[in-house]
Parts: sequence; structure tokens; C-alpha cells
Amino acid sequence: MKMTSENDHTNNSPEKVDYTVDFITSSAINKISAKFLVFYIPILWFSGFMAVAVFFDLSRLLNNWIITALLLPIWLFILYFIFIFGIAIFTKAFLLMVNMIHKPKEGVFRAEEGIADYEFWRLRVELKKLVIWLMNQSPLPWIVMWGFRWFGVRIDFSSHLQDAWVDTEFIEFGRKVTVGQGAVVMSSMVVGNYLIIRKIIFDDYTVVGGVSNIAPGTIVGKDSVTGAFSNTNLDQVLEEGWIYLGLPAKKFKPNKYAEERRDIIYKKDVESEVKYQVSRDVNIDEEKKEILDNNNSLGED
Repeated sequence: MKMTSENDHTNNSPEKVDYTVDFITSSAINKISAKFLVFYIPILWFSGFMAVAVFFDLSRLLNNWIITALLLPIWLFILYFIFIFGIAIFTKAFLLMVNMIHKPKEGVFRAEEGIADYEFWRLRVELKKLVIWLMNQSPLPWIVMWGFRWFGVRIDFSSHLQDAWVDTEFIEFGRKVTVGQGAVVMSSMVVGNYLIIRKIIFDDYTVVGGVSNIAPGTIVGKDSVTGAFSNTNLDQVLEEGWIYLGLPAKKFKPNKYAEERRDIIYKKDVESEVKYQVSRDVNIDEEKKEILDNNNSLGED
């Protein structure tokens, strides 16, 4: 199969194309070919062999079939995770080889067979789809978080995905990010005859409501909230500390319940090396401010 570069298609300038996102007819998993399933054969074989080898080695050490039978439920639980981690390891090995041949990159590419960027994107999606699905079905919720980190997504264990559908490349999560149930976060998607790959960034303490759709290139500012059943546009920037609603998402009101809302911040004079306090307005309701003022006056008396 002959592959060509996107640069060969000079008559398809991104400025001439309407990239309005239609989440009903487009998705990042569209047009996946069954020909890539051939990679699953060695991945499943080696992972299964590893799980069976561990079972027989440990059973031989016990050297007692009665104990082995009694421990069978525990064996199955352990082997299940060995099998999943085996798939993750061998999938990562294939991905490293694939990425050495063609490095993943952002951009807008023709979604046609024979285009290198498109074909290798399809291969990457297909390779990671099985292992991420298995991790999502795991009884231990932290497994899927480890899986995203394993495949290069910048995320820590303070964030939560809550049964969302999230792409596995070109995404960065800050601290304590929550993606609601049924939400879709796509750093790559097919729109018409084009594949769009753009990096998505979630700043600290951001929230994506359930059944929302985050388009490629979206940047969500700190303490911003995307309401349920909302969509973002391609390359949309959500400002810090706001609640967004709608199709597409638009400013609704400031997020007065932001995570960071202390009324004292510390600043340091670098030259004199002196630390001092600076007061700032607290993001709370007016009636609560009156209660705080009354408490302060009682304390002074």
C-alpha cells in the first residue's frame, strides 16, 4: 500500500474547509479497518502465555493440588490482571515500533487510505482500543488511570474519568480534573474527508459535565466547568473560573464555588527576601461575607 504525505495535497488548504464539529456523524473511531486486527494475535498470545506461565510456576512451588484448588478464585483474580498488564506491555512495545516509523503529530490531514498520517493514526487507535476497554471493565478504578499514563496521557491519580470516553494521546490533565459519565474527550476526530488532531489541555480543578463533548484543541482554564450536554468547538478556549453551557459552550456565569478561594495569598519580595500577606476578595455570596465580618468583629471585642 502506497502512503503519501499530507504535504502532497497542496490543493486542500485547511482555510478552505469548514471544520464545524458534528458529533452525531463524526467520531475519532470512525472508519477503523479490520486489517489492523492482525496485531491482536501476537499481543493476545504472548499475554495469555505469560499468565499461564505464572500460574504453573506458582502452582509447582505449592506442590499441592488441594491448596491450588482452594485458592482458585484468588488465582483467577491475579491471572486476570496479569493478562491485562501483559496486553498493555506488548501493546506499548508495538506502539513504540510504530511511532519510530511514523511519529504522531498534530494537524489536519486527508482522511483517505494511503495517507501516512491517517493510516498510522488508525493503527494507533486500534492497538490501544482493546487494552483500554479491558481496563475500563476492571473492578479496580485506578487501573484505567494507570493505562492512560502508560500510553502517554499526562494525568495523575487525583483526576477522575467517571466512565467517560477519552482519547489516549495529545491530552494533558491538571490536578483534580473530573470528566463526567458519558462525556467524550476527543483529541482526534474525523470530520468529512479530514482527520483533525489537536492537543487538549485541562487546567487544575476543571469539571466536564456528563454527556458533554470536548472537541480537539480545546483548552479549559483553571476552575472552569463545562455543563452537562454541552459541546466545545475546535480549538475553543474556555476562560479561567467560568461555567460554560450550550451547543457550542458559551459563558453562563462565573464559578463562585471555585476550588481556590482563600482571601489571603502570600507574596515574596525577592530582593529583600521578605514574605508578606496580601488580602483579596473571597469568591462567596454577599450574605456569607456579612457573617464573616460579624465573626471578625466579635473576635476583636
